[in-house]
Amino acid sequence: MPVSSPDRGNTPMSTPRCWAGLPSPLGATWDGKGTNFALFSENATKVELCLFDSPDAATESCRITLPEWNTNVWHGYLPDIGPGQAYGYRVHGPHDPGNGHRFNPNKILLDPYVKAIARGLRSYDSVHGSRDGTPDEQDSAATAPLAWVIDPAFSWDGERAPGIFWHDTIVYEAHVKGFTAQHPDVPADLRGTYAGMASQPAIDHLLSLGVTAVELLPVHYHLDEEFLVGKGRTNYWGYNTLGFFAPDPRYAASGPAGAVNEFKSMVRAFHAAGIEVILDVVYNHTAEGNQDGPTLSLRGIDNATYYRLADDRRQYIDFTGCGNSLNVAHPRVLQLIMDSLRYWVLDMHVDGFRFDLASALARELWEVDRLGAFFDIIQQDPVLSRVKLIAEPWDLGPNGYQVGNFPVLWTEWNGKYRDCVRRFWKGDGGTIGEFATRLSGSSDLYSRHGRRPSASLNFITAHDGFTLRDLVSYNQKHNEANGENNRDGSDSNDSWNCGAEGPTGETAIAALRGRQQRNFLATLLLSQGVPMLLAGDEFGHTQEGNNNAYCQDSPISWLDWHLSAEQKELLEFVREVVRLRKMEPVFRRRRFFQGRPIHGSAIKDIYWIKPDGEEMTDADWHVGRALCLGIGLPGDQIQETDIFGEPVVGNSYAILFNAQSETVEFRRSARRAQVSWQCILDTGTPENGARIFGPTEVFPLTPRSLAILRAVLPHSGEAYSKP
Repeated sequence: MPVSSPDRGNTPMSTPRCWAGLPSPLGATWDGKGTNFALFSENATKVELCLFDSPDAATESCRITLPEWNTNVWHGYLPDIGPGQAYGYRVHGPHDPGNGHRFNPNKILLDPYVKAIARGLRSYDSVHGSRDGTPDEQDSAATAPLAWVIDPAFSWDGERAPGIFWHDTIVYEAHVKGFTAQHPDVPADLRGTYAGMASQPAIDHLLSLGVTAVELLPVHYHLDEEFLVGKGRTNYWGYNTLGFFAPDPRYAASGPAGAVNEFKSMVRAFHAAGIEVILDVVYNHTAEGNQDGPTLSLRGIDNATYYRLADDRRQYIDFTGCGNSLNVAHPRVLQLIMDSLRYWVLDMHVDGFRFDLASALARELWEVDRLGAFFDIIQQDPVLSRVKLIAEPWDLGPNGYQVGNFPVLWTEWNGKYRDCVRRFWKGDGGTIGEFATRLSGSSDLYSRHGRRPSASLNFITAHDGFTLRDLVSYNQKHNEANGENNRDGSDSNDSWNCGAEGPTGETAIAALRGRQQRNFLATLLLSQGVPMLLAGDEFGHTQEGNNNAYCQDSPISWLDWHLSAEQKELLEFVREVVRLRKMEPVFRRRRFFQGRPIHGSAIKDIYWIKPDGEEMTDADWHVGRALCLGIGLPGDQIQETDIFGEPVVGNSYAILFNAQSETVEFRRSARRAQVSWQCILDTGTPENGARIFGPTEVFPLTPRSLAILRAVLPHSGEAYSKP
């Protein structure tokens, strides 16, 4: 068919043949003989497919008007085009911001279904779609991102997903680049890449740590915001997505052409090691920003459909703080999200997702809707209903904080767990009742509607905020390196510097900080629910007090693997506690505690213990400054069976907590006086490890410390399963 030249003349060019093709699947699909192109736009009047001779080309070699429009999809089949073809779109239609339309054929647009990025955004200079309400006439062909047609073939022979149960899961949150950028044992050319993550030194560390799933910060193709580019910085975290199907080529050692297969190889390597891969995904907004942002993809394809618009349709509704919100109430936008999720499961073989600002996805109109279409579709989807689904259960809109309100199938980042545990170990009063609830799985939040303790993803730290070492080293944020005069980042951290701000030579303060890190880590790993470790916390990584290192693609964020003796000791401590969690079923129950005798037994499944050895009473929970607590966990009262129907039975444990500044003496009650206890771990007095305390001995728990005791038979070292 005739095709106009790049200067929009009418002279026919020698171009690839174009047939009608099919409206499905969306995107560019190579079938072994040719490529079908399909683009949804409800309000466009014409769509031109622009083919580029190479990613470096300053303009397209030809434009082909897609010949068919069916179910609001523009499509065409090119039998002469195959993998390696760089392309983009020019979409024609009304430029009428007052009615929500921002079409501008001067702009090359990225396919929303792009599987591989041929060229990233080179400059913001020519990609703005309008100036003062009028269409911008600069052509963006030389600077806009370009898509690549790919061959999806890949050998998964022998690969098998680990399929780890939620209650056995330990999540490790990491950044692809930051994890290996400074790793001395990873080959230099692989550091900071998917291949680096899959390298043997990286996997060996994860295996030795005992984590079962790596949750990767966003790997979808993203942009660095214009204001960051102007400051010479980048969006290091990656929460500024433009391509929901494409792995970011910046993390590919093999370059853009190899990014897809390199990512698949990483997943295959993790699965071979028994480790699952979870992606942090951002479907709540895109990198196109507010009404003054660039026109790069969805805005120019069909702005009125893809984005939530205000009553003044020149403006965007923003539940995210990033300038726009995707219009998940529209079926085609919802399809885009679901198609992306299924692609990452079926083609890329990932094991689950963590949804950034997930409350924004639940807003069908304005209010957060727990039974919205987004959840309904996932609930019945035969692919997505079987993978791990994690919600960040808040956004910035009205009533956006929805911890505990997501439906069955979902696990949630439990922000209430984080805040309470931080306050308890900081020494704040009035926390002990909630602290006990958080330790035991947050039944107040998750026991409804058939949910289990695994609905609570427990964390002390995450990418957003202080690292664990900084949490115990700084009272205030120190974000000066971000170039925003320390105005960015949260001012509410519930942190405590233990007596000095930042680095110190005071040995007593350093020892207290080390003990506090151990207290936090042991609390996290032995709480009911699913623990999540922040990469680097296992050996005390610091960001020098920066609690918002989103723009720090630098050693501030990258893990430093040159560990001191103190850091190596902390790492071994974490490994020991992880081994204990994985060995003992009392620390990873599938059901909530009942707190009462079960099935006629006189024994409860959990005991809350005062220092005198007696059980907590209702009045004890309301003592304002109470900062010490014990938990008894009878190993023979789990009342669960394994997948083969066999009873789950383990050893009995007690965990003692002391967040006070004085030693607390714990005693055994007369009712359980026949039991001896072996100290498995003591963060305050490490030499207590393996020491057995007889039935009448007092256990002195030093200030700001935690101890784990295992019940043993009288006069023997054998494990004892009665409380």
